[in-house]
Formats: sequence, structure tokens, C-alpha cells
Amino acid sequence: MGRSRYKFLENHPHFLTCTIVNWLPVFSQPELAQIILNSLDFLHTNQRFALHGYVIMENHLHIIASAENLSKEIANFKSFTARSIIDRLKEKKAEYLLKQLKFHKKLHKTTQDYQLWQEGSHPQALIHEKMFIQKLEYIHNNPVRRGYVDEPAHWRYSSYRNYIGQEGLLTIDILDI
Repeated sequence: MGRSRYKFLENHPHFLTCTIVNWLPVFSQPELAQIILNSLDFLHTNQRFALHGYVIMENHLHIIASAENLSKEIANFKSFTARSIIDRLKEKKAEYLLKQLKFHKKLHKTTQDYQLWQEGSHPQALIHEKMFIQKLEYIHNNPVRRGYVDEPAHWRYSSYRNYIGQEGLLTIDILDI
């Protein structure tokens, strides 16, 4: 993270944003969104990080997570999901998306043909209860603000249901605040 002004603080949950290059709508395909869900579930199940909230939109995702080395876990997450999604796009012969991922690849990325994620995740440490609640509400209302649903509970790719006592797609570590 040497090129970034954003830093991870130990022992704090962080709000992170991971964005697809050129805001391409990769996650409008449910099978590709499922790769993200499976990866988040793996990290959580294997106690590599605590997942406190998330939303997956068509071209980005927001998460609130904490870990001993969150920077490393997010880097691994982005690397693994990029490889998995690009492999799946190749299998499906999704030439348009692959061409876009190649075209928008940063020039210094010389060891790869494609770039899925924009660089960085812009971590924001949530050191106060008020900050945590604000970011969680931001995450959960993202699909409503975009006009995709009328209520946050109607968006299936979100932790909102977990917070209202319903079953969500992933297990969430709800913070007692």
C-alpha cells in the first residue's frame, strides 16, 4: 500500500471498497457475484477475517471487516477472485468483458493480461461507534440509492438481513455497539 494515503489500523474494523476497473458491471452476472460470496465465506469460515457487513453491487463491493493483517487478507482476496473471475470469463468465452479488462489494465501490470480490480481498497478505520453505524447504513442503503430496490432487505447481496434477524447469504460477525 506504499502508493496510497490510506492505511490499515490494527484491531479495528475497516470500511473497504473494491471496484472493478472502469466500473464494468461484472457482478450483474450472478455466477460471478457468487465467486465473491464464496471467497468472503472462505475467509470468514477459516477465521482469516471477521466480516461485519457487506454489499455487492454490479461493479463494486463494500465490506466492513477486521483481521490481524487485514491488508494481506484483502490483497489475497482480490488476487484470488480476479483469477477465478477471469478464468470463468475465459471458460464462457466472454470476449467483450475480457477485452475491456485487457484494455483498462494499468501499463505497469506487465506480468498479467487482464486487470479486474482497480488498485487499492481505500480502507477507513472505524474507530467510533458512530462511524461504524454510518458506514453500515451506507452499505445497506447503496442498492436503494441506486434505485435497484425500495427496501434494503430486498437486495440479496447484502448483510442487511443479518442485522434485522433474518437469514443472509453469509454469516456476519455482528458487533455489539
